[in-house]
Amino acid sequence: MTPFVRHAFVAAVSLGFTAIAAQAVAADVSVPAARATESHQFDFLLGQWQVKGEVKATGLFALIHGAPKLSGHWKAWHAVDGQGIEDELRLTDASGNPLPPVQFTRIFSREENCWKITVLDAAEGHAQPSTGHWQDGDMVVTGNAADHEGKHYQSRTHFTAITSTGFRMVQDRSYDEGKTWETAYVTLNASRTGS
Repeated sequence: MTPFVRHAFVAAVSLGFTAIAAQAVAADVSVPAARATESHQFDFLLGQWQVKGEVKATGLFALIHGAPKLSGHWKAWHAVDGQGIEDELRLTDASGNPLPPVQFTRIFSREENCWKITVLDAAEGHAQPSTGHWQDGDMVVTGNAADHEGKHYQSRTHFTAITSTGFRMVQDRSYDEGKTWETAYVTLNASRTGS
């Protein structure tokens, strides 16, 4: 993809998301209170968090080094007049080398009855859409992405153990269209450091 096409794609996604957000805000005037609470399901993310976690490793690397460790910060704030959330995740590896920051924009679509999430990858300069649903006390986000080698995969991310002081994020990956899953490929544990 040429830089021009990449820029045009990101701009198109951004404009499309802005239109969705505008519709959601306009629709909120007449939304029943029970439905309006769905737009707050991701409020557990609001604030500042210290994050520790790891990436699953296999083969010889895992035998010698174990699972690569991650640490960093996650912060989230209200967006779109309180109808959505923006958040940013910044991680470093065990040696303190920074990984590219990742930014998320999340808004609840009443029309589709799910969360519409856009992931902005600074390193690759692209945006990836995903969707989220509240299921049995957990937030479950599904989407498609590509790893650092360019291999495409489906992701299934669970936000669990949600309290006012912490949460756990576990991402599974499938490289065969969901036939098999590599569970707990990425695991992050977040502890609140600020409101």
